[in-house]
Amino acid sequence: QVQLVESGGGLVQPGGSLRLSCAASGRAFSSYDMGWFRQAPGKERECVAVFAWNSGTTYYLDDVKGRFTISRDNAKNTVYLQMNSVKPEDTAVYYCAAAIGSIRNYLPTRRYEYHAWGQGTQVTVSS
Repeated sequence: QVQLVESGGGLVQPGGSLRLSCAASGRAFSSYDMGWFRQAPGKERECVAVFAWNSGTTYYLDDVKGRFTISRDNAKNTVYLQMNSVKPEDTAVYYCAAAIGSIRNYLPTRRYEYHAWGQGTQVTVSS
């Protein structure tokens, strides 16, 4: 079972940048689709970005397109979320998650498709 640990959250001013990291344990990291989700108080957890296990294919939530970039380093078992031009509405707890990549031919964006989750890291955008 893969274990995921996020880091990099914190307080950032509107318009600023932040990079989240998610370190995975185990040797099967390269076979997982890796996703970043976020959950704001009183709201549903939503998929922000996904990086496919076997290609450079990515998915982004419309609200973050052009501002956030997901990347992965399989040699380091790590996935990143670069957040630029952040807005107050980006404030949330951010979670990374892993989904088995070989069982579907599309990028998973639904919560139930992911079998492993990190503990979350708080991102607060405020002046």
